[in-house]
Amino acid sequence: MKRARIIYNPSSGREQMKNLLPDFLDLLETAGYEASAHATKGAGSAREAAARAAAGGFDLVVAAGGDGTVFEVVNGLAPAEKRPCLGLIPGGTTNDFARALGLPSDPLAAARQLVEGRPVRVDVGQAGENYFINIAAAGAFTELTYDTPLKMKTLLGQLAYYLKGMESLPDIAPLPVRIEYDGQVFEEDMLLFLLANTPHVGGFEQMAPLASYQDGLFDLLVVKSMNFGEMVQLGGMLMRGEHYLHPRVLYTQARSIRVQGGSEIRLNLDGEYGGTFPVSFRVLERHLEVMTPKHGPKVR
Repeated sequence: MKRARIIYNPSSGREQMKNLLPDFLDLLETAGYEASAHATKGAGSAREAAARAAAGGFDLVVAAGGDGTVFEVVNGLAPAEKRPCLGLIPGGTTNDFARALGLPSDPLAAARQLVEGRPVRVDVGQAGENYFINIAAAGAFTELTYDTPLKMKTLLGQLAYYLKGMESLPDIAPLPVRIEYDGQVFEEDMLLFLLANTPHVGGFEQMAPLASYQDGLFDLLVVKSMNFGEMVQLGGMLMRGEHYLHPRVLYTQARSIRVQGGSEIRLNLDGEYGGTFPVSFRVLERHLEVMTPKHGPKVR
């Protein structure tokens, strides 16, 4: 019999994950899995549980929680020689990668689609010794993910980030970086550095419109230093999905990237702290198998 391990954050989804756990387990058992669960107990718990599941020969590991839970589970699975299939049950603030897979935001509906779905192989990004499945980012804008209080995110969801962003806009300061990508160099002050594996970033549907989790490429987006008026203009273009056309935005695709900058620049990997610069990035092509909805987005 196939074995499945649910790794869930009991505080995710406005604390509904633990209440839905019996339903998740029942769905997996009905689908033919011998199912068990692990409740995360703090930083690193989901990563360790995923690594143990991979070493234990589990067939499916389900990350039930927000982007942070997914990040840790991916980091537990990605280094393993034999990697279980990854399943997602979204329960966080933005659930970017789950949305990119076409999963519904309702956790129970997503669990039903998970057990009825199909596996596909997806790219994984590596940043030093860490892995990410959706984004790597740095700069003034990404500090919002650290500065937005957990209670505020729990109560307001994605709106919390927008409110915090409006509050912080006048104080945003550019940062000097050097980015080497596929033989080219960008060396200038920037407000945002972003590598995307899917178009879905920070709750926006088309932040990186060319991104695909199966093309072996990162989508690189850099917001250069700009004045307040240009920031306002960029915000309007972002709402229309035209931000990448702004003259102070670099948008391209690359396979190999190295970034250097001051040690005060914190790296954000799938919403979690990922160290500081300098760091080199590479794409691990189709490194993980992930369950997607049977009638989800078309994949190659």
